[in-house]
Amino acid sequence: MKSELTEHHLALLLHRRQDGSYGPVLICCTMRIMRFTLTYSGRLPSSSNAGVKHRIRLDLHPQLKELWNTHPALAEKQDWITPPNVPVLREEERGVLLKEVGGNYFATLVNPYLRLYTELDILVLRPENPGALITHSGDIDNQLKTLFDALRRPVDTSEVPKAWSSLADESPLHCLLDDDKLITRVSVETDRLLHPGADPKDVQVTIRVAVKGFTAAWGNLGLIG
Repeated sequence: MKSELTEHHLALLLHRRQDGSYGPVLICCTMRIMRFTLTYSGRLPSSSNAGVKHRIRLDLHPQLKELWNTHPALAEKQDWITPPNVPVLREEERGVLLKEVGGNYFATLVNPYLRLYTELDILVLRPENPGALITHSGDIDNQLKTLFDALRRPVDTSEVPKAWSSLADESPLHCLLDDDKLITRVSVETDRLLHPGADPKDVQVTIRVAVKGFTAAWGNLGLIG
């Protein structure tokens, strides 16, 4: 996990005057890019239902939870993803990145509240014979649609298996995206998975995530500022 100084932005922030009022201050911010990598191994069907997509969410959840627990700027903002009836330091920031769906809570990192978006570089390894990667390009497009749906939180209960209820360490369940429209660029590379005896229906996916900001704001400065 790393951040790089790569972009410059102008930010309009509020400054508190001595009389207690607030006035605008225009500052130039050097914006860092928050980078990290997610991995997935298993089935990634080109046609899938809510259960398949949710299984991928569950597989990615521990990785995103670890990011929230270990990234300095995220670790001190746990109030953002704290469900009701759990003590917090700042009540006004409680659950601003949470969404309740069917009685379960989902936390998202790339969220409009923080004015963030993401760019993805994806490597898909499949146990195909030489040449099959090209002839199956349409399948890969549909597999990516399954992956993108799994990277975002469910919109409503139709996207969550009816029998599923979050465990203690899954409340909230961590997702990368609040909405897959917040993906602004995708680069996809495919290659052959060279594991002998690999299930022909399985894939290995490496997702390199770059989180950027539409603009600098108090909420996201610790992440990208």
